[in-house]
Amino acid sequence: MIGLCILPLMAGCKDLIDDNLDDCAAEVTITYEMRLITNFQTEIASELSDPGDVYAREALESYVKPVFTDFGHDLDLSFYGVEADSVRLHHQGETMDASQKSYTLSLPVQHYTHNAAANIKDNGVVEFQNENNARRQALTQQKRDSVETHKTGLFVGCLKDMELKAGASQSFSVTLDIINSATALVVDTTGSKLKQLKVYSTGFASSFKLADRVYNHSSSPIVKNDELNVTGGNKRCFASVNYPSKDTPGSKVVVETTEPFISVGGEETLWEWHCYCPMPDGTVTRTVLSMKTPLRAGQLEILKARLCDDGVIRTDNPSVGISVTLDWKPGGDYDPGI
Repeated sequence: MIGLCILPLMAGCKDLIDDNLDDCAAEVTITYEMRLITNFQTEIASELSDPGDVYAREALESYVKPVFTDFGHDLDLSFYGVEADSVRLHHQGETMDASQKSYTLSLPVQHYTHNAAANIKDNGVVEFQNENNARRQALTQQKRDSVETHKTGLFVGCLKDMELKAGASQSFSVTLDIINSATALVVDTTGSKLKQLKVYSTGFASSFKLADRVYNHSSSPIVKNDELNVTGGNKRCFASVNYPSKDTPGSKVVVETTEPFISVGGEETLWEWHCYCPMPDGTVTRTVLSMKTPLRAGQLEILKARLCDDGVIRTDNPSVGISVTLDWKPGGDYDPGI
């Protein structure tokens, strides 16, 4: 009699299992591949080709190589529902240590969007914001008067449509593209007795939305450039790694396979170097070098200049605007603490 009572329940359970099959977990294989499109090798070779540039070239190569590399260290994975609120349903971190790697994940059968980001852990400047919402998830720089340069090359990738089905063997591929860039100001100090020089740059984005692949330029941080250890010669090199500048048109990520960094400058200044040189009489000479061509993701922009006796940084590049204040006083925008 007990057995006869259980049989209808078992039949009912089978119906429940069939009805809720879509709630089961499914195994999915996702392959992540780093895609690096950069000009850093050709830029260094073309701009720092003179014999007197050898030490600056070595220092700059050592500085940017860990950034412009298609090697992923850490990988951050977020999976979201496709509903209007786009709530994060699953999150995990992985160690990549490769240019391409596949992972087999067990996820509930569901329709997802997926955001992935590499090399966030050791960047030192950016952090996730609004990570529980797919459309708002962003990599945002620390909100300070001035920020350090990025320590890693940041790569992101997205899957807009990732529908897992019960009982099916599925695989997906995600391409991770670089989203930051670099600058270098190489200053010839031949014949100059001036020793102190500080360099900052500005005009860059402050955050990046992963799903929309759009930079936020509502505020422009002041980036403290690193002075590199140039072991010989008369050149000093100041470099930074940061988000790109505004572009024309729009500010979406530019991913092209041919000549992605060639652009025609306009009339608008897009980004700047700010150079501060203390003088023997106690004054400070400030030089602003204005760039009218965009700095794009994956791009290294090198500008060669020289330090003059009046503390002015001058360049022979006709496309660069120069503004000089000989007795500069800190204003309301930024005090570099000279």
